[in-house]
Amino acid sequence: MNSSQRREIETDRRLRLLVGLVVVVAAVVVVVSLPGALLREPPRSVYDVATLTMLTFMIAVGTLVKARIRIRSTTQSISWNETAIVIGAAIMSVHWVVLCTAVGIALASLRLSPIKIAFGVGKNVLVAVGAGTVLDLLDWAWPGQHPLVMLAPLGIAYLVVAVVDDVLAIPVIALASGTQVRRQFRTNLDLRIAGFAVRFVVTACTLAILSVDPRLLLAVPPLVLSLHLAYSTRIRTRTEQHAWQRLARATDALNVVDLDQVLTTAVTEAAELFSADEVEIELRDRRRTVRGNAGGIAYDGAAPEPSTVDGRVMPVALEGHDRAVDLGVLRLRFAGPVELSEREQYTLRTFASALCTAVRNAQAYAELARIADEHAYAATHDALTGLSNRRHLLDEGTEQLTNRHADGVTALVLIDLNHFKEVNDTLGHGAGDRVLTQVADRLRGAARPDDLVARLGGDEFAVLLRGLPAPAIAAHRAEALLAALHEPLDLDGMRISVEASGGIAVAPASGGMPELLRRADVAMYQAKRAGQRIATYAPTRDTADLGRLTLGGELPRAVADHEFTVNFQPIVDLGSGEVIGAEALARWHHPTHGMIDPLRFIEAVERSGLLPAFAEAILDQALIAAGSWRDAGFDLPVSVNVSPRSLLDARFPGAVLARLRAHDLPPDRLVLELTETLTLSQLDVVDRVLSRLRDSGVRLALDDFGTGYSSLSLLSRIPVHELKIDRSFVTAMESTAEAAAVIRSTLDLGRSLDLTVVAEGVESEPQRRALWELGCAAGQGHLFARPLPSGTLLAALQRGAGGRPGALAAPLHDAGAVIRLPGRRTGGGRNRTATPAP
Repeated sequence: MNSSQRREIETDRRLRLLVGLVVVVAAVVVVVSLPGALLREPPRSVYDVATLTMLTFMIAVGTLVKARIRIRSTTQSISWNETAIVIGAAIMSVHWVVLCTAVGIALASLRLSPIKIAFGVGKNVLVAVGAGTVLDLLDWAWPGQHPLVMLAPLGIAYLVVAVVDDVLAIPVIALASGTQVRRQFRTNLDLRIAGFAVRFVVTACTLAILSVDPRLLLAVPPLVLSLHLAYSTRIRTRTEQHAWQRLARATDALNVVDLDQVLTTAVTEAAELFSADEVEIELRDRRRTVRGNAGGIAYDGAAPEPSTVDGRVMPVALEGHDRAVDLGVLRLRFAGPVELSEREQYTLRTFASALCTAVRNAQAYAELARIADEHAYAATHDALTGLSNRRHLLDEGTEQLTNRHADGVTALVLIDLNHFKEVNDTLGHGAGDRVLTQVADRLRGAARPDDLVARLGGDEFAVLLRGLPAPAIAAHRAEALLAALHEPLDLDGMRISVEASGGIAVAPASGGMPELLRRADVAMYQAKRAGQRIATYAPTRDTADLGRLTLGGELPRAVADHEFTVNFQPIVDLGSGEVIGAEALARWHHPTHGMIDPLRFIEAVERSGLLPAFAEAILDQALIAAGSWRDAGFDLPVSVNVSPRSLLDARFPGAVLARLRAHDLPPDRLVLELTETLTLSQLDVVDRVLSRLRDSGVRLALDDFGTGYSSLSLLSRIPVHELKIDRSFVTAMESTAEAAAVIRSTLDLGRSLDLTVVAEGVESEPQRRALWELGCAAGQGHLFARPLPSGTLLAALQRGAGGRPGALAAPLHDAGAVIRLPGRRTGGGRNRTATPAP
């Protein structure tokens, strides 16, 4: 006997005990009432007999006129018999009311089962006792009372009737339907209260009519019938409204992607929605049957067991709206004879269709998840050996080094098979693959459960050792791994010995997993060169640029901790000495090494994948500075260097424009300086990026112009606004004619293309004057200022030079004087202007 059967037997036992208690108490009441009615208060006239007959008839009719609500296989009826009982208690003795109630209920319930007849008679007999007893205690007298005076005792009596009726009926209904007593009491509570109120009004009106003229009683049945029809309609409307709401909630609850959850939800929701004693779902393609009720799943398996619910079964196919797919069947089981209404049948079909869709969606999602898992596994594992691949090793190692420092020491053993090429050349690649597979199996068997064994490619393997108690343990573990390869391999009856070399590296303080892998690789090749089986990484024998690698490993932390700062070098009008812009220059304020020049870390940033975050940080600081200068009265554009790699990202223009909007700066207040390279003019994506930036109003400058091989070809394609003469030409212009010629040709080119030309590296007043006389309007260099923090530069602008805020040098001329500069040509151009003489 299973748990479900035991629960049903226990419920049936408790139900019989409760019904039996009510019947026994009612039987005692009837036995006590018989002598009181027949001996002490016998009918004394035909009128008394007619009244008793009429009361019995009214109770029977009130019992038959019902509003029914089905809960599972049990139907709850809301009848009018308590109205007749209260009227009887008001006009005759309690003994006769009890007897009339017993007879009337019994006559009206002849078609029901014996237990239902007994319970119906017993419950209503106790209701009659309650009504009569309350009226006797309140000194009720009939007739002779004024209609208004009788309302209070009659209301109390009716309240007692309502309470007694619910207290006796609701526990029995809850047990029979398998619902909680509290929940059953709350169900339709508002309708029950309204129904009792209406029936009380009918009772009061009836008694008032009888007190005035008994013949007016003929008007009561039509009124009662009308009220009953209205009340039944209200109950039916409420029931259907709740049913549609429950259907919406039930179908919405099916919108999950886990099949087990879909089936569990469907079983419990269907049991509630259709008041079924049991719900069963059979999926034919999965050969799976799920069965249960509102309390949960009772059975889930492939071979369906017989159901414990013996009664009506209502099946409905699980098929889509087009009926092209038949997944299985949904079955509702009821313990008794139940007929679904037309609305319930439509609801059942709708629910089954929604369940079919939910099952198909869950199955599709499961298939997609399976495929995704297969792809994820294939992306992180070696197809030949099933070991982790390089990508998985790097990911797992990075996670280990980042989040599990307290777990112990982490080390990496790199293993390379010696002379493996000879196996492939002699026996073929198929034999080589079998050798690799057996090596993988041995390494997997020799490794600890926490170790990660990977094949990096070819004949190279790696084992990540995690949670070591001390670094020295790594060497012992590596010896055990290589010892597993000592025994010869069996290859199609041949015995093949495999030799291997191993390198050991303990996790470094910085550099992360790539650095750990590099060190293990260095150690492995040290072992090969020394003719050893295993070597441990020794920094003294590592010829790599350790400083550069260390800085590269610290880049993620530097970006996250905002260690990159920006200094600004002003761009000055060479003639007036006034500041007309500033160039942003990145610096790394390292907590240990101090200020680091960009030449030492820019290349590492570009290779690390941190370029977008780094570029955004520098751009943000530059735009913040420009905004602070503008607020102080110095509306200066700011120039920011752009890596060529950023120009290969089609999302770069959008990111730049978003930062400009965030800082409320016009696009023309930003100048992006491009480094001259051979590849820029060869890539269409660069053309699109630069064109979008220029079209949006951002100004472009070509930095270090003249140092590359493609200057003129670049200008034909890149829509720049500004050229910057490299500092090397400015430094050499006084000593070599070639440098001066390059500067002069650059200025002529700028004039012809209407471009601004800025000279970099202006270190002295002679250089400044020479550039100005050649027609160069702007320059930057240590003559005016070294790179400064934004606040320091703002203070210098406010202080000014010679009492002129915004100037950093004295003018080269007196105001109002006009001279003709040597070497200048006539004609148009933005740099062709008359200049006041010094």
